[in-house]
Amino acid sequence: MPAGPRFERLDDWLDWQQQLHPATIELGLQRISSVLERTGWIKPRAPVITVGGTNGKGSCVALLDAVLRANGYRVATFTSPHLIDYRERIRIDGAMASAASLIAAFERAADALGPDSLTFFEFNTLAALLIFATSVPDVIVLEVGLGGRLDSVNVVDPDVAVVVSIGLDHMDWLGPDLESIGREKAGIFRAGRPAVCGTPEPPRSVRERAHEIGARLQVRGTDFDGRAAGAAGWDFTVGDRVELAALPLPSLPGPIQVANAATALMALHQLRDRLPLSREAIARGLRSALLPGRFQRVPDARGFEWVLDVAHNPAAATTLAANLRALPVTGRTFAVCGMLGDKDVPGVIGTLRDSIDQWFAATAEGPRAIDAAELGRRAGKAGVHLQPVGTVPEAMQRAAEVARAGDRIVVFGSFHVVGPALAALRVPL
Repeated sequence: MPAGPRFERLDDWLDWQQQLHPATIELGLQRISSVLERTGWIKPRAPVITVGGTNGKGSCVALLDAVLRANGYRVATFTSPHLIDYRERIRIDGAMASAASLIAAFERAADALGPDSLTFFEFNTLAALLIFATSVPDVIVLEVGLGGRLDSVNVVDPDVAVVVSIGLDHMDWLGPDLESIGREKAGIFRAGRPAVCGTPEPPRSVRERAHEIGARLQVRGTDFDGRAAGAAGWDFTVGDRVELAALPLPSLPGPIQVANAATALMALHQLRDRLPLSREAIARGLRSALLPGRFQRVPDARGFEWVLDVAHNPAAATTLAANLRALPVTGRTFAVCGMLGDKDVPGVIGTLRDSIDQWFAATAEGPRAIDAAELGRRAGKAGVHLQPVGTVPEAMQRAAEVARAGDRIVVFGSFHVVGPALAALRVPL
C-alpha cells in the first residue's frame, strides 16, 4: 500500500482532509471500518460511553468527563465541532491533543487509506481512536457527530449508549420526522447493553429499536430522573428509589442541566461495577463541569454583557429563550445571529422573537454558512427583521456600538458563530 502524504503543519493536514472526499458529509461505516482495520487498531479495553442526541450532547459529555475525573479516572473524550482550536475535539484528562500526536495519527490513517477516501469528520474520528489507543484511558466518551446509526463514531461498540434528546434537525440526512430521527439515533444501541434515553417520551422507533436488538432501555421520567430537592439541590432517582440525595446543581447554566446531569449519572450507574464513584466526588464533578459556548456569559467593561450560545435548531432556541427569561436584564437584549444553510432559520428566529429587542445578522464561517443578507431574508418568514452587517466580529462591533450599561448582546446560531465571538472577545477555553 503506498504511503500517504506528509505534512509538517497541522493546518496543512486539515486543509488536505477537507479536499480529499467529494462530499462534506457522507454517512456510512464501510469506509472508516476498512481504513481502521488496515491501521491495525485494536478495540479498546476501557469502557466506552457513546453520546448521541439532537441537543445536550456536549453538556452530557462535559458532565460525564467532570464526574469521572473528579473520581480520579483518566478520561478520553471526543467531541465536535470545535470552537477555536481543532485540538479541542480530542482530549485526555481535559488536555487538548497535541499537534504532534494528531499528525502522527493522520499519517497512520493516510497510509491505511488504500482505495478509500474519508470525510473530514471520519479523519477526525480515526485520529481520536488512534490517539486513545496509545493513551491508556480508564474510560472513553465519544460524542456522535450526526445521527447515530451511520455516524463514524458508531464504528465502536459502546458499553453504554446515551441519546440525550430527540428533536428536528439534520432532516436532510436523518429523515422528515421524529420517528425517523429517533430510529437513526437509536442506531448506537447494542444488544444486551444499556441504552439511556434522556427524553421522557421518546419516539416509538426508539423503543422498537431497543426491543428488536435486546438493548436494556432506560428512559428518563420512568426508569430514572432528576428531581428538585430544595432551592440549591436535586435528587438522582433510579426507579422509585433516591439513589443520590441533595446533589448540587450542575455548574452548567440553565434548568435543563439537571436533566442532562441525571442522564449522565444514569449512564455511569450502568458502569458502577467497573467504575465505582463516590458521592463526594460526584458532587465535586457536577460543580466543576465546564462547557464553553452554552449560555456562556461574558461581562464587558462598558457595562453590558455578552451571552454566547451555539443554539442552532428550534429546540435549542427554546432552551436559550427560557434561559434569557430566567435571567432578565434592566436594559435591552440585542442579538447577533449567524446560521448554516441547512438549518430551520424561521423556526429558530421565531422561537426567540419575543426575547430580542434588536437583531443583527452575521455571515458565519465555513462552506455551509449562509451570508447575512440571505439569513435576513429567511428570518423575514418568521416576521423578524435582521439587519445584515457582515462577519461575526463586524456584527458584534455594530451591536456593541448601540449597547448601553444594563443591556446584553446574545451571539448565537452556530459553533461557527460562537467560535469567532470567543476569539474576538479573547475568552480562553
